[in-house]
Amino acid sequence: MTDSVADLDAAPKPRRRPRRSAEQNRAEILKAATAEFATHGYAGARIDRIVKKAGSNPRMIYEQFGSKSALYVATLENALGALRAEELTLEVMHLDPLEGLLKLFDFMNGHLERNGHLVSLLRSENMLKARHMRKSARIREMSSPVLTMTKRLLARGVAEGRLSADIDPLRLYVMIAALSQFHLANAHTLSSEFETDVSSAEWRTARRADARKMLAAYLEKT
Repeated sequence: MTDSVADLDAAPKPRRRPRRSAEQNRAEILKAATAEFATHGYAGARIDRIVKKAGSNPRMIYEQFGSKSALYVATLENALGALRAEELTLEVMHLDPLEGLLKLFDFMNGHLERNGHLVSLLRSENMLKARHMRKSARIREMSSPVLTMTKRLLARGVAEGRLSADIDPLRLYVMIAALSQFHLANAHTLSSEFETDVSSAEWRTARRADARKMLAAYLEKT
């Protein structure tokens, strides 16, 4: 009996998981929610799967966010906020206007290729006609700094006689976004239809070079 007690005392005790702060819990929930909503869309996402992946519980989710809809909006805000934060680190205003605009494209293209969840979230929200995004004052306030950079680079390029004068900054920004994500949003169907893996690094590198040439030809004054 004594040996048994000693063995129990000597046995390693199960380690308790360190208590997480409210901010850490929120971050884990948002991480799990991002994967869930990006994979299954709003309608198909399940709170029980988010809870399990986040190592949390339903009560914590509803305390932190209030509802599935509010959690989805927070997920959109978080994903777009990450894009905006990276945009603010861009240093392009010292560059030649054309090269600066091409660098903006490189940034957008690279960010979306690294963050496929954002492409999926935006595709899903577009199918819902931005119903949830409209509820977010934060998203409305996050006007893209890239659009401001685009306007300034265009204006300088026009003043220097380098760039075409009839280019609308917002339409250019939308064009850059389209060239950066169409191949990502439609990778499976394009690959199947044309029997070519458009998600391969080699194909994407060639497509990026093509897109850069198209943008340069569009932007330069003829």
